[in-house]
Amino acid sequence: MPGTDLTGRRVLAIVTNYGVEQDELVVPLEHLRGAGVSVDVAALSADDVQTLVGDKDPGRSVTPTLTYADADAASYDLLLVPGGTLNADALRLEDDAMGIVRSFTTAGKPVAAICHGPWALVETAAVEGKTLTSYASLETDVLNAGGAWVDRPVVRDDAGGYTLVTSRTPADLDAFLREVDAVLAA
Repeated sequence: MPGTDLTGRRVLAIVTNYGVEQDELVVPLEHLRGAGVSVDVAALSADDVQTLVGDKDPGRSVTPTLTYADADAASYDLLLVPGGTLNADALRLEDDAMGIVRSFTTAGKPVAAICHGPWALVETAAVEGKTLTSYASLETDVLNAGGAWVDRPVVRDDAGGYTLVTSRTPADLDAFLREVDAVLAA
């Protein structure tokens, strides 16, 4: 949906301060902001977020706009959960971040997660009855948490009380962002 005007919509991205996959954060930020979306990045601290490329090479730094503790889920239209193995694994241990995920899913607000990002949904018991995709290594975790895992570039599941958009890897970002745009435009 290039050119879609999403002015007035608000998105919250949650990440740790180290290890988020660069393109899974930076590309959606630039895309959404270019469409008029107000995007906040919440991290554990106000320190810069060090992204990685391929879970190992340093990427761009991103300055968070707030911390998890300062984020008010009710103020946003969609939650973005980027991956990166280190980021996603550490994120699910952060109670405030998982509280944000729970706030979105229990309020029926959309969540978009890519790559290892769906671990946050597994951690918060929010995948039961949902069909989703992710990085392939999460398949067993998703199945054990009661979800159905499929190998597709993007999956949108509107059942179960909230909309969930998922993708596998940065290679799927175009499809992922088209679906995120569609959810925000609805």
